[in-house]
Amino acid sequence: MSQILRLQDNEQAQVVSGKRDENLRLVEAAFNVKIVPRGLELLISGGEEAVAKTKRVLENIASVGPNLTSHDVYYAIQLSENGESTTLHELSSGVVVSTHRGQQIRPKTSGQRRYIETIKENDIVFGIGPAGTGKTYLAMAMAIASLKKKEVERIILTRPAVEAGEHLGFLPGDLQDKVDPYLRPLYDALYDILGQETYVKYQERGIIEVAPLAYMRGRTLDDCFIILDEAQNCTPEQMKMFLTRLGFGSQAVVTGDITQVDLPRGKVSGLIKIQEILTGVEGIGFCYLHESDVVRHPLVQRIIQAYETYEKSQS
Repeated sequence: MSQILRLQDNEQAQVVSGKRDENLRLVEAAFNVKIVPRGLELLISGGEEAVAKTKRVLENIASVGPNLTSHDVYYAIQLSENGESTTLHELSSGVVVSTHRGQQIRPKTSGQRRYIETIKENDIVFGIGPAGTGKTYLAMAMAIASLKKKEVERIILTRPAVEAGEHLGFLPGDLQDKVDPYLRPLYDALYDILGQETYVKYQERGIIEVAPLAYMRGRTLDDCFIILDEAQNCTPEQMKMFLTRLGFGSQAVVTGDITQVDLPRGKVSGLIKIQEILTGVEGIGFCYLHESDVVRHPLVQRIIQAYETYEKSQS
């Protein structure tokens, strides 16, 4: 069976095809079809169902425009394979904030869009999912958006400093030097969104604070957007301590991957325990992201799936 997809103009045809037709090759491999470009037309040949799915993918990626990425193509294939009606155009319309370089930060998957909506609707949100799903980065983007809208006065970013096979005591420098490597991913995200110059200015004014979780004890945090990252490495006691810091006009996002707990053997993760304690409490939202929401190299999805399969077989 064959079908023809007609494109609007040469620019759209170039975007859909990709460099050296790499997008078309990806779609061909996914559905075992043949795609032949003919000017502004794409001739799709193969099985009836495969051709229909392929056409949906090509129409989907054609709707994105010149900002199309390889992840968009992979995700459009996933959507078509799963029979989902969500379009990339719908996802790309939800801009959270723009970086200092003018790049727009927006959800790239249905799960990420659900995560952002959950943050908008609740004062405390738990974002739980594997590495690469944008849990921390999107929470950071939402925090900066709230700061720019003057909904909050400060952003506070924190992480537990857990010794995951390394020893803090043997690292050089004072206490801040020792914990800085644990906070580096938070700095990187801030630099990427704000730019280093703006970040330094905000930090000097106390508008942005990056600190280990231990520094939160005894504080009351009013008019803040607070992000607790790597929360799977909190104990239940630390989690309770953190959540009870929330003051008036504040919002908190807690992120973590419950499959990568670095706590000593026998210690319970506060992020795992809190799901039993707070589920159903008004004003608190739980959002679960999955391997389909990974926006890193496609191999990361396969690695996560392989680990899940292995762990299920072992248990």
